Amino acid sequence: MTATAELTLATSAVTELRRLRDRSPVGNRLLDLAEVGGLTLEHLRRLVGIELQCHIAELAAYGTVIARFSDSPVVGLYLDVARLVYDAHPKLLACVRPLGMDPAAAGRWPSGPDAQAFNGWVSWLALHGGQADNALALHTDMTVYFPGCQALLEAVRKQGLDVPQEFVDYYEGGQSDELERRALEVVEHGLRNGEDKATAITRARQLEEHIGSFWTAAAHTG
Repeated sequence: MTATAELTLATSAVTELRRLRDRSPVGNRLLDLAEVGGLTLEHLRRLVGIELQCHIAELAAYGTVIARFSDSPVVGLYLDVARLVYDAHPKLLACVRPLGMDPAAAGRWPSGPDAQAFNGWVSWLALHGGQADNALALHTDMTVYFPGCQALLEAVRKQGLDVPQEFVDYYEGGQSDELERRALEVVEHGLRNGEDKATAITRARQLEEHIGSFWTAAAHTG
């Protein structure tokens, strides 16, 4: 299944998520800071530290999804997404020293509910969610997170914050139309095989809210 016309159930789910986003946007506290010129290197250090933790959680979660749905189109998608995260991890680690972070603490700092919210939801969804739930959440992650990163880089440049090139190299990477399409194919597969669309939408929306917590944790100081 590759034609957009065949992704009717998945497309309608994405449309509903967009309506929810328009009616009740999930905030980005890091961009709120940027709007008033309040970004500091400490915020970016926190961002990198949280994201390093997210990578570990994502790899474990994606492996769980593969194990649970090993006879479905989930496998090919999540193998490629896991490879993307795996390859990105050393690029993110390359930001640690240039940002003045403690390498010994990389992946363990910062902590707290907001810093760990995304990890907890991805892990729960991998254990309890269906194919459509996980794939729609993944699609939401890709379509929300990457534009947020692009907006953050633009804000960093606008503010004139001096950041290492390693940070720019990592966060300027864009989203993949191919992976987004394949995620929708898995959503369609799950929905056509009896999974509940309303549940998938609710859980994807919760994923987006947890991305909001991710930005909040990065924006926190003190």
